[in-house]
This record gives sequence, structure tokens and C-alpha cells, in this order.
Amino acid sequence: MPIYPGNPGVRIALAQSLERGDPANVARLDLGAHTGTHVDAPRHFLPDGAGAERLDLDAFVGPCVVADAMAARGAIDEAAVAALDLPAGVDRVLLRTPNSRLWERDAFSPDFVRLDGGGAAALIARGVRLVGIDYLSIGDGDAHRALLGHDVAVVEGLDLRAVEPGAYLLACLPLRVEGADGAPARAVLWPLSG
Repeated sequence: MPIYPGNPGVRIALAQSLERGDPANVARLDLGAHTGTHVDAPRHFLPDGAGAERLDLDAFVGPCVVADAMAARGAIDEAAVAALDLPAGVDRVLLRTPNSRLWERDAFSPDFVRLDGGGAAALIARGVRLVGIDYLSIGDGDAHRALLGHDVAVVEGLDLRAVEPGAYLLACLPLRVEGADGAPARAVLWPLSG
């Protein structure tokens, strides 16, 4: 999978092995907190921000909208957020962008669609509690600081290739890693009918 430049890669090794005579197989995982699908904690961009153990889990479970942002190029700014035509009252938004095709590459691509500070501010003004995106970064530094500074949950590294825009139920729980600036998570969507 692509890894953001400068972040640690993924290594999996057996710390214990049935084959070596140990009582069980036990894997050792070595990866960065921002690898694959993950959640950013405020500490990621805010020096005095909360760590992953203090994230409000209510923000990560509930109804959401997968928004069609396939027309976006470069930065998703305030105008691009307005063009998403989000339903009133939606408080969890996952952005499906042209980034979805980037998951087909093994190497990181720096040419990905992301929020800028204005786009983040527009989502905050709408009362959004969670924003996710289909690549390894939600946006630039301004976007991160705005979202995390307003206690908006940030989910990065979503693979939305096979997901159609629409209403879903989201469950995305990060690992509770004490003091971490982010945490791996497993995100699952169920379509909401009606």
C-alpha cells in the first residue's frame, strides 16, 4: 500500500511461532500511526492537542454521507464544499474524490485531492463532526489545524473505490493508543435505505 513520504513502512514478523515450538503464533506489527486507514488525533498538528486515547468515539459511529467529489481537482476549497450539495444536518462526511484511483498504485502519489483551510472552514460552519477522505491526508496544514482545532474527527486512508455516493452507517473505531498523534482504524459502511 502507499505510505506517506517520511512515514514508517509496515513490517510484520512472528515474535512467536508454532513452527519454532512456541505455544502459539504471535505476530509483531511495526507501522506508523498514519498508515493505511487511520484517524488523526489533535496532537498530530496541535502541540497541546489530545492524543488518540481522548478521541470522542461517538463521532466515529453513526449515519454519514459519502459525498461525490469526483469533479474536484487539487484543493477542495469553500466553493467545492458548497458544490457537494450536502444534505442539511449531515454531521459525518466522507469525500469520494479522484484519489480513489490512486489505491491502484504501489507508490505514494503527491498529486492527490485534499481540503484546504477554506474547505475545512466551510465544513466546520456546517456543523460537521467527522470528515474522511479517500487518500492518506485530509488536507494541508491549515485544513488539519482547523478541523482538529474544532474537534472535528479526521479519517484518512479510506478506500472508497467500490462505494457509491449516498447515505450510509459508518463504524470507524481507532485503536486507543495512549498519547499517540493518530491511530490505525477499521472503517465499515452499511448502506442506509429510504
